[in-house]
Amino acid sequence: MSLPHSGDASADGFILAGGRSSRMGRDKALVDVAGKPLIQHALDILRSASLEPCIAGSTSDLTVFAPSLPDDSVQPDSAQTSLGPLAGICSALKSGSGQYAVFLPVDLPLMPASLIRYLLYRAEVTESAIAAVSVAGFIQTFPVVIHRGALPALQTSLWSINRNCLRAFRAAADALCRPFPIQPVELLIQSGQVSDPRGLPPADWFLNVNSPRDLTRAESLLGQKHHQVS
Repeated sequence: MSLPHSGDASADGFILAGGRSSRMGRDKALVDVAGKPLIQHALDILRSASLEPCIAGSTSDLTVFAPSLPDDSVQPDSAQTSLGPLAGICSALKSGSGQYAVFLPVDLPLMPASLIRYLLYRAEVTESAIAAVSVAGFIQTFPVVIHRGALPALQTSLWSINRNCLRAFRAAADALCRPFPIQPVELLIQSGQVSDPRGLPPADWFLNVNSPRDLTRAESLLGQKHHQVS
């Protein structure tokens, strides 16, 4: 099923790359997976969803890959204090011009572009504040589509003690009096609205490459894809 959406005029795409990469032991954005760095996988996914992305919150210089934005700074010592992905989200929403922004973390190289397209379509047609999905009954924080009008409420959460993204998303939806739909990925697959060209089950789409063990798993899954295509 082909889903219409408004393209770059109504939506901006962002890669969240501001994590500390402590479990990986090095900047995971630059870690090679199946012959290219994670940041390139993420950029390719959003470009396949017809978005030209920027990179938000990177701790390394990634401008060779795409335009980059610093995290939203809310404290004098924020350069030394990690404020989590919510800081990158706020920075991106301030800089973007589209009605919606799509956020994909740098460590999800197996995410199908069709899910990104569906989330954006769903947000637009329902005029949602936030659009996300669940897998096996568990809400997934990312990927997520966020209405630009959610910025003030998200900044309030960023300035608070609790910077949990899902909590902030719910608060933003309540503040805007707009929906926060959570779509089960399994139903989207059954209805043909989302599919993975590799044939991987949805649980694998959300594999976070946070450690060397995760890296090995991702390499294996992408290697299966290469073998099948060959």
